[in-house]
Amino acid sequence: MSQRTNARIHPSAEVSPDAHIGAGSSIWNQAQVRERARIGSGCVIGKNVYVDIDVVIGDDVKVQNNVSLFNGVTVEDGVFIGPHVCFTNDRLPRAINPDGTPKTDADWELSPTLVRRGAALGANSTILPGITIGRWAMVGSGSVVTRDVADLELVAGNPARRLGSVCPCGETLRDVDERRFVGACPRCGAAFPPEAPS
Repeated sequence: MSQRTNARIHPSAEVSPDAHIGAGSSIWNQAQVRERARIGSGCVIGKNVYVDIDVVIGDDVKVQNNVSLFNGVTVEDGVFIGPHVCFTNDRLPRAINPDGTPKTDADWELSPTLVRRGAALGANSTILPGITIGRWAMVGSGSVVTRDVADLELVAGNPARRLGSVCPCGETLRDVDERRFVGACPRCGAAFPPEAPS
């Protein structure tokens, strides 16, 4: 049975009784949360979001409208996922086998995806299977992420490529002469890079 202490679930949302919804989280209209999905406390799950079977979402995560999180996705605390972000989980997608028979769950291999604490994924980005996006990393809008993204790294494009670094406050820090930014963040004044991202 799911825990739903102080959770706000819109009447039009479809939430499995086998899902866990943490305290203070909001599930907005027309969202679907499948069996065994785990959503932490203080999360906002926007309109028309799809959370698949066994997806894990940490605390204080914001998932904007029309995001699809498929089986195999784990999202740590404090992540921002912009509207229309799509996670994929099959490296070799096919509807049928070579002999023409329809594929079943037994015919595909799940490739897990991990989004680490504090990361931000821009609107309309697509995350390929088996990717890890590092702590406080930022993915630009419309990007197609085909490789792991390091902690505090800023990537954008198709395929997504490094543009520089990003401070935990959100300020983008461009590389200078092919060297990574080192110094004080111009927005918050914190030393960059931090000794150990939290």
